[in-house]
Amino acid sequence: MDIKALRYFIEVVRRQSFTRAADALFVTQPTISKMVKHLEEELGVPLIIREGRSFQLSDAGKVAYERGQDVLAAMSRLKTELSDLSALTRGELIVGLPPMVGGAFFAPVVSSFRAHYPNVELKMVEYGARSIESNIRSGQLEIGVAVLPVDRQVFNTFSFVRDRLCLVAPDQSRWHGQRNIKLADIADEPIVFYPEDFSLSTLVSQGFRRLGKTIHIAGRSAHWDFIAAMVEARLGIALLPESVAARLYGRPFDVIPLDEKEIIWHLALIWQKDVYLSHAARAWIQMSRDMLGSLE
Repeated sequence: MDIKALRYFIEVVRRQSFTRAADALFVTQPTISKMVKHLEEELGVPLIIREGRSFQLSDAGKVAYERGQDVLAAMSRLKTELSDLSALTRGELIVGLPPMVGGAFFAPVVSSFRAHYPNVELKMVEYGARSIESNIRSGQLEIGVAVLPVDRQVFNTFSFVRDRLCLVAPDQSRWHGQRNIKLADIADEPIVFYPEDFSLSTLVSQGFRRLGKTIHIAGRSAHWDFIAAMVEARLGIALLPESVAARLYGRPFDVIPLDEKEIIWHLALIWQKDVYLSHAARAWIQMSRDMLGSLE
């Protein structure tokens, strides 16, 4: 089986688009289409049923997608174990980081890792925490950062931050000078929010549902600095983790802790239990423990 064609097919299904898959793989759309057709010819069955500009998977396509992920994960593990024979003199490590986490916590870890292991190619990929958890479960990633809780029967973890959220509002807002606020105090305000697949979106949305309220979303962004810029432009307020919001002190914002015990940003580095872990991944975990500390 052509592994590259299988990889292209799986990326098309994941992205639900030939165009987005081509962009992600840095190839042209005709190349993607040609490789998927080649895979269909090799397997002797249609995998994708095209319906105008959209498509759906055939029954064979569904099987190929599920089993294909196992094949790619096995190939990834094979490459990792073979490269480990040289014990960090070469190789590759891919770490999944949610967009708001990397700069806030891992820049020093990245710098130290590169200094200690210059021949290991370090790649950082930005997904929401739930996507990272899913990719580690499927074997597409070895390690990454997720929001707890996760399934402890599947994952090993080390927790390194446990933050409450903070209201971020333009300076001299009506909450100016308050020591803390409740979610009910801001429930009717327009909010600059996170993407839907972020764990923080789920946590905050659950809090609104407990109040019987609907979130009034003024805009969305995965990046804290753009969220802050939208708040500064008075498009709405925001809720940012305390360690991220701390970067805004001294700027024209009111930053006030949210007093809600159920809404906590609890981050951990996670990796699968009972699965081979590369030397590079183990080195990253130990370096992260040494530099970030552990709450466990």
